[in-house]
Amino acid sequence: MPAAGRSVAPTWDPSQYLRHADHRARPFVDLLARVPSLPTDPPRIADLGCGPGNMTRLLADRWPTAHITGLDNSPQMLTRAEPLAGPTPGGGHLDFTAADAATWAPTEPYDLIVSNATLQWVPDHTARFPAWVDGLTPGGTFAFQVPGNFDAPSHRLMRELAHSARWKSRLAEALRHDDAVHEPARYLRALTGLGCEVDVWETTYLHLLTGEDPVLDWVKGTGLRPVLTELGEEAESFVAEYRVALRTAYPAGEQGTVFPFRRIFAVARKADA
Repeated sequence: MPAAGRSVAPTWDPSQYLRHADHRARPFVDLLARVPSLPTDPPRIADLGCGPGNMTRLLADRWPTAHITGLDNSPQMLTRAEPLAGPTPGGGHLDFTAADAATWAPTEPYDLIVSNATLQWVPDHTARFPAWVDGLTPGGTFAFQVPGNFDAPSHRLMRELAHSARWKSRLAEALRHDDAVHEPARYLRALTGLGCEVDVWETTYLHLLTGEDPVLDWVKGTGLRPVLTELGEEAESFVAEYRVALRTAYPAGEQGTVFPFRRIFAVARKADA
């Protein structure tokens, strides 16, 4: 996971992130379903912002012979992913290495560069698109998905609390702003402008979460990380206020708590030679 850019890099907790692994995997599976055939066999694949590697393994299921490299700048995530490295059942290979999406550029041709819920952490990430597309093999694909829910209560309430009188001096610049991702049309323009054949769409998932304060539990693994990192031992006071606001915004029902989550997807295929 790349650094937030507007504050210190958040410290990641792989175990907390994986608590909602099934729900988090769904957008990645939907993204991969739209990726066209790759030009090389065996293909070369980069997973940019691979996190703990649990979803990187899905790439080996889709392309069994591929050499896949997971890239991340979190030591905690890479440590969790490392046991997954090695030969894959289909004859491919999986490895992991440190890299930051804010600066990474391909040093070899890739048939697929994929990024799952990562680019929202990279300020001005569309400026990185030319280097990534340039690093694709002709006929290769750049595919990504990002959360499109920065105006949802889960994020809006977090920002409002961070800007309140009690927390503003510590947290005013800690959180991503509501422009951390762009609207789908901007991604479409950026990628077609690079000569790609582009498929862009959005989906709102209605996750049914269970347990006590499940939305808080979700964001503790992702969006709340900069707050937890910045405040350290003081974070529990912030979390206590935030918990109350989330319970009102996302009331529990008989079957669980409904958590609407909008995602934005893009699949860009580079022109053949």
